[in-house]
Amino acid sequence: MLEVNHVTKKYGKNKACDDVSFCLEPGSLTVLLGPNGAGKSTIIKSIIGFLKYSGQITVNGIPNKTTEARRILGYIPELPSLYPTLTVIEHMEFIARAYKLTNYKERIDMLLERFEMADKKKKFGDELSKGMQQKLNLCIGLLPNPDILLLDEPMLGLDPHAIKELKNYIEEMRQAGKTMLISTHIIDSVDMLWDRTIIMQNGQVKANVARAEIEGQGKTLEELFFEVTEGIEASSVRTSEVDEQTDSKEETKAE
Repeated sequence: MLEVNHVTKKYGKNKACDDVSFCLEPGSLTVLLGPNGAGKSTIIKSIIGFLKYSGQITVNGIPNKTTEARRILGYIPELPSLYPTLTVIEHMEFIARAYKLTNYKERIDMLLERFEMADKKKKFGDELSKGMQQKLNLCIGLLPNPDILLLDEPMLGLDPHAIKELKNYIEEMRQAGKTMLISTHIIDSVDMLWDRTIIMQNGQVKANVARAEIEGQGKTLEELFFEVTEGIEASSVRTSEVDEQTDSKEETKAE
């Protein structure tokens, strides 16, 4: 179980995350939605331990920045960070040894085959196209087979075949009881099975809703997203328009 309790992250006076709290139940797939700048990547980087913050984050009751927690957590960043002088296979070997994996050769071959990288084993990181770099990014993140996996915009730059394969793999992990948090601002990219959605805006959690609840209300995920992220704004606009009309009428009467 991953628990995020009252996490706030500031950059100067700006709150990138403002008192964020939520919980990921074991074996669940949660979709983290929000427009650009909502704080999605910030909370994910806080969970993985890259950022300082106020509040508390625990993994199975263990503080997230401990070695024990990091063995449980996995992370696939939005942008690949590859070594230009390492080949594809060397990247995979490096991660396997860093995590002290055993009997990993077959798993490496399986991942490279599924994401159409098997014929790119000897290519250097800086020789790969952006799409191929993202595929390698996925293979690296999936190799340790963590119990809890955080994916930040994982489908960015992938071709349709790779997106389909990733969705299949995510569903296999879900069926295997893995816990996943997928962050995105592209709603169409998460039409696979999911259990809960968390919608962020302006650094705050605006909605935390189970899939069954949404479907029970006869809503789609897209409808809920726009209702949450634009409802307040639209209401403010209407209030502003009424105020302007009232002011105009009062000015006309005064004349």
